[in-house]
Amino acid sequence: MFRKKKIKKEVIDQELLHTIYQLKNEWTNLEDIMARSIEPSERGQFDLAVAKAKYFYLIREAKYRRISAGR
Repeated sequence: MFRKKKIKKEVIDQELLHTIYQLKNEWTNLEDIMARSIEPSERGQFDLAVAKAKYFYLIREAKYRRISAGR
C-alpha cells in the first residue's frame, strides 16, 4: 500500500519537473520574440507575464515538495 503511494508521488514529481522545463522554454522563447519586436503587442506582453507567473508558481511548488532536477 505504501509503495504504490511512493511511486505515484515520484511520477507526479517528474511530471512537475517536465512542466517546469516546458514553461521555462516557453518563457525564454516569448522573451526572445518580444526583445526582437519593434513594437511588442499587448497580447505578447500578457502571454509573457502569464508564462513567467506559471513558471515561478511551479518553482515554488517544487521547493515546497522538496524536489529538484538532481534527484
